[in-house]
Formats: sequence, C-alpha cells, structure tokens
Amino acid sequence: MTGAELVVLPDPEAVAVRAADDLVAAVRDALAQRGAAHVCLAGGTTPLRCYELLDERLGDWSGVHLWYGDERCVPFDDPDSNHGQVRARLDAPGAKWHPMPGPSGPDAGAAEYERELADVVFDLTHLGMGSDGHTASLFPDHPVLDACGRAAGVSDSHKPPPERITLTLAALNGSRRIVLLVTGAEKADALARALGEPDRETPASLLEARRLTVVADETAAAR
Repeated sequence: MTGAELVVLPDPEAVAVRAADDLVAAVRDALAQRGAAHVCLAGGTTPLRCYELLDERLGDWSGVHLWYGDERCVPFDDPDSNHGQVRARLDAPGAKWHPMPGPSGPDAGAAEYERELADVVFDLTHLGMGSDGHTASLFPDHPVLDACGRAAGVSDSHKPPPERITLTLAALNGSRRIVLLVTGAEKADALARALGEPDRETPASLLEARRLTVVADETAAAR
C-alpha cells in the first residue's frame, strides 16, 4: 500500500476518537451529497471502541446503511459475532443495519450478502489488521485473496472460528475511502510490511493506497 496516508496518534483512545470523528464527518458528507450513506464496519478492539463513541456524536442515523467487512459463522448472540459485538456498543437510531448472514454458513451466507450488496458503493470502510497482516477475513496467501465478486465464504480461517464470510479485495478497494485502524506493539512488524510493497503474505498491503488512510498509535507505528 505504498502511498497511503499515515496518521500516527499517541494511544488507542486517540485512534478511536479520530476514527469516530472521521466516520461522522463521512456520513454527513455522504448524506449531503447523495442523500444516503453506506458505511462498512469492522470487528476488533480498536473499531469497537470507536463505535462506543458514535451515538454521542450522531443522534439521528436516518439514511445511514451499516454493513460489515467480515463475519464469523456463528449466531449473532455469540461473543465471536462482529454484528453482536457492534450492536452491544452502537444504537444508531434510524440506521438500516445489514448484518452478514453468518448463521447461514460461509458459502450460502456469502451468496446472500452479495445479492444484498448489489451495486452499493461504501462511502467509508473501516478495517482492522491482525499481527499476521490479515484484514477482514483475508488471510496471508489464502485462496480467498483471488475471489471474484463482492463477498466470499471462508471455511478454513487461519484463526478460529474457521468458518467466516468476508468482503473480497475488489469490494473493499471499491470503497470511496478506506480507514485501517491499527494499535499495539504486536502489530508493528505487520504494519511496516503493510506500508511497503503489495505482498500476498500481508493482505493489508493489497488495499488500494490512493483510497486508504492508516490511523495507528505510536506503538504500532514504531517500525
């Protein structure tokens, strides 16, 4: 992702605050320009903290559609469910929620989400990154990196649970803007790789640099 914008902030809380403020600004801009806003949400510690801050920043979510970059194939009340974790933190009154149908299983769920997505363009996509450089459920050198369409099923995730649904690289890179949120010293090596040349061993490096802002804390950006 050489050429991406990098924003370094003191700590994870500052990253979450910046992400929350940027998301609200993107929503307001999309509503003003197009009458609707499409936001793609992420799981993970830093994005979830961001979502805890949103209701106090935006009271009316009418016209806002909330999607997901990936989901585990578990019930929504399972602690591993991204949708369940987000909904526990974000009320977003008036929003239209579009949870990935994880309970339907990887392949059927991906096909269902692809139909629901149709030709939606995300105004803002939030992503996290693992210490191995994966983002969404796009894992290092996994065949899903070559998936066509907009959503794909994963049956052999590199980390549990094994069954997941993920947006494809094409779907993510078609966003108007992508924000990658990275915190923690354990991700410093992966972030350094991700900011280098595109490499299938570090899927986050395959994100479209001209659309990408990386917001990291000082420990994650140490390399």
